[in-house]
Amino acid sequence: MDDIDRALVRRLQEDAGQSYAALGAAVGLSAGATHERVRKLRERGVILRTTVEVDPAAVGSGVLAYVMVDSRAWMGDSREAFEAIAEIQEAHIIAGSASVLVKVRTATTGQLQDVLRRLYAIDGVSGTQATVVLETFFERSLPL
Repeated sequence: MDDIDRALVRRLQEDAGQSYAALGAAVGLSAGATHERVRKLRERGVILRTTVEVDPAAVGSGVLAYVMVDSRAWMGDSREAFEAIAEIQEAHIIAGSASVLVKVRTATTGQLQDVLRRLYAIDGVSGTQATVVLETFFERSLPL
């Protein structure tokens, strides 16, 4: 990746809905050259997907929790079980006292409790420790 690629990715992280003409103007390229660079960034796997950032509270998912999942066994083969729980936004195999770390968004703490019940139903899960977020200072995109 060169400086122009980095600038394109930064601008797309800020607003993925920009036209190629606007992106190109910002980095000194034509719309066609910009389109080609973005296409190549996708082909190389630098840009994984284009998405819209949604305010969780505005769509009824204002409760954010991070849950440490303890297990009796290796959880690396449990991806599908975690993916099946729609409220889980992220799931990571981790090193440390827990086996898996998940990011959960729900509308209410009651729904969070239901997610915890479903986590316990996953084969090998022996416990959970949930931390509910009271306020988010900031979230940022991957710096380039």
